[in-house]
Amino acid sequence: MMIKLTNMVIVIALAAGFLAACASGEEAEAPAAEAVSMNNTLTEAELEEGWILMFDGETTDGWRGYNRDAFPESGWVIEDGTLRVEAGARPGDIIYDAKFHNFHLKLEWKAAEGANSGIFYLSQEIEGRPIWHSAPEMQILDNENHPDANQGIDGNRKAGSLYDLIPAVPQNFRGHGEWNEVEIIVNNGSVTHIQNGEVVVEFELGTPEWDEMVAESKFAPLDVFGIDQPGYIGLQDHNDDVWFRNLKIMSLD
Repeated sequence: MMIKLTNMVIVIALAAGFLAACASGEEAEAPAAEAVSMNNTLTEAELEEGWILMFDGETTDGWRGYNRDAFPESGWVIEDGTLRVEAGARPGDIIYDAKFHNFHLKLEWKAAEGANSGIFYLSQEIEGRPIWHSAPEMQILDNENHPDANQGIDGNRKAGSLYDLIPAVPQNFRGHGEWNEVEIIVNNGSVTHIQNGEVVVEFELGTPEWDEMVAESKFAPLDVFGIDQPGYIGLQDHNDDVWFRNLKIMSLD
C-alpha cells in the first residue's frame, strides 16, 4: 500500500527556508497554504496508530467493482486528488478489497446539487444481489435539493443517517458543493456515525432492538442484512456527481 510523505517533506523545507530568511533580516512571504496539499496522506502519528490510507489521490489501487475482479473502466475517475463518481455513467458500486470487522473509518465527501450516494460497511459480496442487501449505509445526500430528504421517517434518509433506519441528529450537512467530514466506527457490534465533528447516529447490531427495527423496514426480507461480521467498505454509484478524498481506516481488531 503506497503512503505518500512527499508533501510533508515539502512543508518542512518551505518552513525552514522561511525561517532562514527571517533570521537573515530579509523580507519573506509565508508559503501560500494552497501551494501544498496535505490531502490523501497519513501523519506520522496516524502511521504509528496503524491507519491505512485507502486512496492516495493518484491511483485506484486497492479498489474494485462490487462483484467484479477489476475497477470500472469508466464512470469512477480521479480528479484533482479526489475519487469522483460521474453522473450518468452508471459504473456501479465499488469496494475496498479487504474485509474489516471492528474498525474506524474516516473520509470526506462532497455532493453536487441534488446528488445522492452512500458509504456501505460490513458488506458481503453475494452473486446476483446488490450491495445494499447486506450492508448498512451511511447516507450521502444533498438534503436541500434531493426528494429523498423528505421521504422515509423523521429524516432517516438525510445525510449522515443510517439509511432508512435511524436519522442523523443533529443534522449538520454543510450543503452541496461543500466538503463534509465523516467517520464510521464499528466495535464489537456498537456502531457510531460522526458527521462534521458530531456524533449523529449510534446503535447496536444484533440486539432485540436492532432486530425489531429491521423487521419493520424494507430490509426485513433480507436474511444477510446488517450482520456483525467482517465485510467490505463500499462507495455507492447513485448516478450523481459525488467526490471523495482522505479515505483512511484503522482496524480495531
